[in-house]
Amino acid sequence: MSYQAEYIWIDGTKPTPLMRNKTRIIKDGVEPGIWGFDGSSTNQAPGNASDCVLRPVFICPDPIRGGDNKLVLCEVLDIDFQPHESNTRAACAAVEAKYADQEPMFGIEQEYTFFQYGRPLGWPEQGFPAPQGPYYCGTGGEKIVGRDIVEEHTAACLDAGLAIEGTNAEVMMAQWEFQIGVLPPTAIGDQIWMARWLLNRVAEDHDVVVSYDAKPMAGDWNGAGAHTNFSTKAMREDYDAIIAAAEALGKNADEHVANYGEGIERRLTGAHETAPYTQFSYGVSNRGASVRIPWHVAQAKKGYLEDRRPNANCDPYVVARLITETVCGAAAK
Repeated sequence: MSYQAEYIWIDGTKPTPLMRNKTRIIKDGVEPGIWGFDGSSTNQAPGNASDCVLRPVFICPDPIRGGDNKLVLCEVLDIDFQPHESNTRAACAAVEAKYADQEPMFGIEQEYTFFQYGRPLGWPEQGFPAPQGPYYCGTGGEKIVGRDIVEEHTAACLDAGLAIEGTNAEVMMAQWEFQIGVLPPTAIGDQIWMARWLLNRVAEDHDVVVSYDAKPMAGDWNGAGAHTNFSTKAMREDYDAIIAAAEALGKNADEHVANYGEGIERRLTGAHETAPYTQFSYGVSNRGASVRIPWHVAQAKKGYLEDRRPNANCDPYVVARLITETVCGAAAK
């Protein structure tokens, strides 16, 4: 007998990459190995030198097909087996190895919006739904849409063995969130990408599109972020290390904002639970700050902080690399 391995990778589309996938039939007892694809069709190679290499980096059960089938997340390499220029995972892994002694750990709160027929799911063809207010963590058919997709996605993540921690309806109608963590830098990237792929795939069966746009609807509607919770061994033991981490992030704020996802200036306006992208701030229990220190962390005098700036469409490998580099690099000086 043979099984199906779904090879999944991140392409070279700019400014926001897309996820690609194709199926390989593999004999039982054989693990998924190196494969390839046409990079000229994914914005990763010219037509006259189109071959790119897929190297498996994270394999899990396939909850869509079931049985012995597998999902295979891959990094993209050139044919000399060096990281492709679109491969952000390699740099993240290098930074993780460099600061392994500080034990950086992440949890990411991934927001997203369901769309159908060119508008958010459940929105009227003309005009708008009722203003924001009842949708966040809400219940009821007039307020909540897409819960069936969310439930299927949650079950798929659990069956795949992902470190999903929870889900909730978000502030704008048709907007939801799932949380993945707590994991080291490279692993959080692997599992966020895999969870995104599963969400896209489940939504496909419902004729629904998943948008990770930072500001899916202009006007008085919340944007979509990927709030990133972060700690090191020192932060988990000492509050002073948390303050030092927040200060370090402030000193490198411009680089982070420039690499936290396309359209960040549309989302980080200072309204809708954001701080302006041009200013850096941190505070206890402050969702209008760039970085929030949860109240229970301030009371316990140890724990983690939340970087509220990353967009829903961010590359989690880039976010994890930057935060690790900035905070751990400052601590190592």
